[in-house]
Amino acid sequence: MKKILMIALFAIAMQTRAQKPTWAEDVACIVYSHCTSCHNPNGSGPFSLLDFNDAVNRSNSIKFQVSNKTMPPWPVDNHYRKMAHERSLSDVEVNTILAWINNGMTQGNMANAPTPPVYSSALVIANPDLKLKLPTYTVPTITQDLYRCFVMPTGQSIQKFITGIEIIPGNKSIVHHAQVFYDTTGATTTLDANDPNPGYSSAGGVGTDAAVLLGTWVPGASPIFVPAGMGKRLPPTAKIVVQIHYPEYASGQTDSTKVNFLFTSSSVRNISDAPILNHSTTMKDGPLFIPKNTVKTFHEEFFVPLNATILSIGPHGHLLCKSMKAYGITLAGDTIKLINIPKWDFHWQGSYDFKQPIKIPIGTTLHGEATYDNTAANSENPNDPPQDVSLGEATTDEMMLFYFSYLAYKSGDENIVVDTFQHQPHHNNCTSAYNTSISTLDISSDLVYPNPSNGLFHLKVQNNNAFEIIVYNHLGQKVWNGKNTTEIDLSAFGNGIYNVSIIQNNNIYNSKLVKE
Repeated sequence: MKKILMIALFAIAMQTRAQKPTWAEDVACIVYSHCTSCHNPNGSGPFSLLDFNDAVNRSNSIKFQVSNKTMPPWPVDNHYRKMAHERSLSDVEVNTILAWINNGMTQGNMANAPTPPVYSSALVIANPDLKLKLPTYTVPTITQDLYRCFVMPTGQSIQKFITGIEIIPGNKSIVHHAQVFYDTTGATTTLDANDPNPGYSSAGGVGTDAAVLLGTWVPGASPIFVPAGMGKRLPPTAKIVVQIHYPEYASGQTDSTKVNFLFTSSSVRNISDAPILNHSTTMKDGPLFIPKNTVKTFHEEFFVPLNATILSIGPHGHLLCKSMKAYGITLAGDTIKLINIPKWDFHWQGSYDFKQPIKIPIGTTLHGEATYDNTAANSENPNDPPQDVSLGEATTDEMMLFYFSYLAYKSGDENIVVDTFQHQPHHNNCTSAYNTSISTLDISSDLVYPNPSNGLFHLKVQNNNAFEIIVYNHLGQKVWNGKNTTEIDLSAFGNGIYNVSIIQNNNIYNSKLVKE
């Protein structure tokens, strides 16, 4: 038996060496499809990844960010609910990049490499109905991130309905993210007037809870468009307020961001944007107060009084926040999953569209949950040692908001398709030969049996050297994993083809399993 197991491991090693990924055939496609929209010479990323040497020189950073899934920035739990315009790497893509780095970063045959993308300054909304250019602003010397708000008149004398918004950073290297609001109270105008420089500083929000969020831009994001027959109301008295996050390294650099709008004069259904779940009126165990040296979870609830359609959701918290989740419970007891961010990152928050609008039946109770860590173990804690933290606008305060884009339900809303892709489309439809080999290689019956199986597969692998097994579905989503086990149990999953990775001593053996 030991001899058989040693032969099996030898076969794994041979297959692994034969399948070492290369830059040209495997990794370039992934990087061009998921990374270089920011990491190009004119992008918002701090370095370029457009060629082989770029990637090799940054391999330590790439390995750290990819293995921790902090890049590309997509904190949403895709297993809870897949959102539109997803920017994350699949587990197969993560493993491909890590295998390339761990196995010496082979260049491969550059004749097989995809042509690098070319990034232009061409606008998606080429002929906007309203063009706003923010004042030219030079970031002063700062020792922490700066959140600067700019107030702009619209020049509109009548009510308009917004159908598209494109945010164009003036200096992509320093604009970390931007949020667009409108304000009819005049509060932001007063704040602007009280600051002698262009705009005013406000971290948690724009200085008034009455401001209405219209859209968010983060690196890699596309312009915002609403479904046909809908629009976001812009009152004639409104001022546009743009909040821009400038990181500490932006000191001394200049920016003048632009925002383009599309309007419609047709009769459309009005989309409302509001923090339906919030720390003021819907919190069940408030107030929002986190004593020092504690970890505390808060809950919010809202009873939905009519059939509603939800288009997007935008959670918002500050530095102590560790996780945010929202869902609905219908009168029938069914759960409607909305969003889960298990590792909250204050620096990468935004608004997320659903792949199709979600119907929220009358009588549903919306729930929001958020956990805050006010201990020294939280590396984002702004206070050392920890101090009591309460509700407030400053970054050092806390908030708990879930913004919803919603409108009254109309039959068929849930059938509107916002995004048809299960995974972000690849640059020029390129593919990875390494990933292709995963899905086409027949596994040896000496290693896994029976295959096909009704769900329970057995491995002939010795366990005196630690190994890990990861199984992915056809979308590249991890569905099962185990360590040092000789069984793979897929009995709880549907029939089909699954990809399996056996990882041992930094080597990866990939193949397929067939469940019948």
